[in-house]
Amino acid sequence: MVQDWNRITFVHWAIDPKLVAPLLPIGTRPDVLDGVTYIGLIPFEMRHAGLGRGPAVPFLGSFAETNVRLYSVDAQGRHGVVFRSLETSRLLVAFGARLAFGTPYTWARMRVRADADTLTYTTRRRWPGPRGAGGTMRVRVGGPVDPSPVDEFVTARFGLHTRWLGRTLWIPNHHGPWPLRAATVESLDDDLVAAAGVPGIAHRPPSSVVHSDGVRTTFGLPQRVET
Repeated sequence: MVQDWNRITFVHWAIDPKLVAPLLPIGTRPDVLDGVTYIGLIPFEMRHAGLGRGPAVPFLGSFAETNVRLYSVDAQGRHGVVFRSLETSRLLVAFGARLAFGTPYTWARMRVRADADTLTYTTRRRWPGPRGAGGTMRVRVGGPVDPSPVDEFVTARFGLHTRWLGRTLWIPNHHGPWPLRAATVESLDDDLVAAAGVPGIAHRPPSSVVHSDGVRTTFGLPQRVET
């Protein structure tokens, strides 16, 4: 699969690895940096998604998305992300991704609004529950920045771990370096992080906030994780 991830904001909080270890797929453990791991709330726009070298899928290939994710590593040393939830504004995408890949997509009412250097992301979950989970994030975007070690840790991820049909899989992902920009969260009202199994986090000031205009990315074939 190929797709563009555009107008993406990475908002992360440091967290004790012990708190999220039970939420990861069998055969993986929390990936850590300086003794902590991170949980991310990441809204963006998916664009031009398609299969292989074929054309982008009309309508279903472009939509707003917000995901809550953790960071993992397996016994083979492969680093990845673990999605706790992925909101999408396309019902068929949510249903199809759950059925075909086991990824926890949900259907939501979503909007991304731009006003000069400010982006406002809004989402409200429709299916499955908890119905109404979501929130609003308002972000002011600044100029280009070099990534800090934390920024690089949470953005330079080239695979994902997922549980599917009783197996843990690692799916590689390829893309160029993120062109990162400074960003500030001006307001945040969120309960997606709590709904993903990690309460008491989103009300705290984030540890890292960066923005990117986007990259083109390609997913490879799944590889089995030994458990």
